[in-house]
Amino acid sequence: MEKRKCSVHGIMAINAHESLNKLQLYSSFISPPSFSVRIALNLKGIEYDCKPVYLFKGEQFLPEFLKINPMGYVPAIVDGDIVLADSSGIMWYLDEKYPDQHPLLPTEFKKKAINYQAAHVVSSSLQPILRMPILMYIEKHVGVDQKNSWIHKHLEKCFTALEDLLKDHAGKYATGDELFLADVFLAPYVIGYPERYNFDMTGFPLLSKLGEEYLKIEAIQDAIPEKQPDFSKM
Repeated sequence: MEKRKCSVHGIMAINAHESLNKLQLYSSFISPPSFSVRIALNLKGIEYDCKPVYLFKGEQFLPEFLKINPMGYVPAIVDGDIVLADSSGIMWYLDEKYPDQHPLLPTEFKKKAINYQAAHVVSSSLQPILRMPILMYIEKHVGVDQKNSWIHKHLEKCFTALEDLLKDHAGKYATGDELFLADVFLAPYVIGYPERYNFDMTGFPLLSKLGEEYLKIEAIQDAIPEKQPDFSKM
């Protein structure tokens, strides 16, 4: 697997010598969807330049970034003349363009369906309501305790659903002994996220076990927030 190249420059820094053919990833260390895309890129061994977007400095609202994603969210990728700004869309694109480099979906239709369902529990039911703008708004206008209660409530709901969904399909990973789409979406929420928000994982033994296994994978280790160039620069 190729090592990814991760630039230490933010979105305001433009390198005139960068190849237009190299995929550019606009990412933030604190964004779980960005974490998922970094995992997918690393699993597939795709060389890319990481462009940190400093969310706490408001860089997601700069005109330069809004040209890439008018919603002002990360992650986003620029791959030649292709611009994508949604983690699910990015995953499908990467798997279509690089089908032979660690496929993100199994060939067996039932296992594929479970991967789709688990991935969508995260991307449709968890990610939207735990986005940083929402959490920052709750903290600012209601309070830190209420923000954490909000996070705990929705983690509990989605983790309960995932624990039940995966119990008859999991092996070493979410749907067997190979890493697939469900793992890529789930990993950012079971690695570090519960600790960050003091969420008790005692009632989720399967998800806890998966988190331990994920941390043994180099492609995931390299994608964790602590190893990103913008980590702690808030």
